[in-house]
Amino acid sequence: MEHHPAAAWLTEAVGAAQQQGAGNLLRVVLIVMVLGCVLTAWFLLRGYKRKDD
Repeated sequence: MEHHPAAAWLTEAVGAAQQQGAGNLLRVVLIVMVLGCVLTAWFLLRGYKRKDD
């Protein structure tokens, strides 16, 4: 069996990603949560806007 440096690099990268854990997932969840809070606040607060006609 021949040794392929690219394959070795790929398996090391996959191993490093698995060691990192749920960092990327947590980052995505936090971003979605913050955006959801902002959109919810905007939706709720726009109903309280007074119309000065």
